[in-house]
Amino acid sequence: MTTEERYEEARKMYQELGVDTDAALGTLKKVPISMHCWQGDDVTGFDQEGPLTGGIQTTGNYPGKARTPEELMADIDKVLSLVPGKHRLNLHASYAIFGEGEWVDRDKIEPKHFKKWVDFAKERGMGLDFNPTLFSHRMVKDNLTLSSPDKNVRDFWIAHCKACIRISEYFATELGTPCLMNIWIPDGYKDIPADRISPRRRFMESLDEILTQEYDKKKVLICLESKVFGIGMESYTVGSSEFTMNYAMSRKILPLMDNGHYHPTEVVSDKIPSLLLFYDKIALHITRPVRWDSDHVVLFDDETKEIAKEIVRNDALDRVCFGLDFFDASINRISAWTVGMRNFQKALLYALLSPNKKLQELQETGKLTELMMLQEEVKTYPFGAVWDEFCKMNGVPEREEWYKEVEKYEQDILSKRA
Repeated sequence: MTTEERYEEARKMYQELGVDTDAALGTLKKVPISMHCWQGDDVTGFDQEGPLTGGIQTTGNYPGKARTPEELMADIDKVLSLVPGKHRLNLHASYAIFGEGEWVDRDKIEPKHFKKWVDFAKERGMGLDFNPTLFSHRMVKDNLTLSSPDKNVRDFWIAHCKACIRISEYFATELGTPCLMNIWIPDGYKDIPADRISPRRRFMESLDEILTQEYDKKKVLICLESKVFGIGMESYTVGSSEFTMNYAMSRKILPLMDNGHYHPTEVVSDKIPSLLLFYDKIALHITRPVRWDSDHVVLFDDETKEIAKEIVRNDALDRVCFGLDFFDASINRISAWTVGMRNFQKALLYALLSPNKKLQELQETGKLTELMMLQEEVKTYPFGAVWDEFCKMNGVPEREEWYKEVEKYEQDILSKRA
């Protein structure tokens, strides 16, 4: 059977459930995912040399890592050619591109150091999102940045974050779409602290100072990301979920939830509807934790599907800003990116193809037996045929055919990188 024939059969089956597959595909096509640049070079960046520090770690040494901005951009282009739809690009400040003989530290970066990224995005009709880089730097002292008792350390990172707000507004102005700017700090202690409140008070004061930077709130969406623990910060993190949620609410910025930043028995999917009751917009980092915040490649797994369901069934596709956040240096990086991007799109499509109104009605009327039955039966509906149609209509390879292009790219390009 052809893709068209299989899709037509699937369309009729879903229609009997009250689901319009054509409408689902039309909706999905309009949903951009913010693709994280740091999968391509193992979070190395271009602003300095040195190891990853501050709770960040990559494992593996698969050949073909991007070493220059040009190589990273070429790799991003390759991934985008294999992923259906129109997307965004998420940058860290450490990906500044300096001219020959030029360098400034992170507290002095300017929009001009990201002009090549803006040009890249303009040519592809993409929006850019941004992150201050508060790790892998000599001014991370004793695993502390914005919460450090050393005022010089705090002032350096405050200046960095203010500079990032200015750069984010430059992105939004040049590209005509708001820029999400996410603040995350690695601050914490390896063992049990004697004082839990003072670091958080200093973090709060630092954030308040950062927010004195003037910016257009329609152009820059500042958000704050929490974390439960990190490497070297196993016992205490300053930017806990309770701190970031309360700070974001009180200062009228966005909360950002990363589904790897919670205790193993917590799930972000359950948190989404609660936040939607209190915030106009929220932000998500989609990842895959394996026993800890390990940032594995996003799979088409249960929690990824549940996250997508909560966004879709609450009519929140325009209220949730989501990007991906993983890095795997043990496998082909182009494949890792593509698998993760396509899988989150699959999760969104799976949610769009769910008979959500019918399921809600069954719950509200107490028909819980029928609810369970229908939830389970829908799992074996021909979702794959609808996904293949989405790939076809967007001019990208269907099913595993895309991997042939990855293999060719590795042979022709990646294998030649020393």
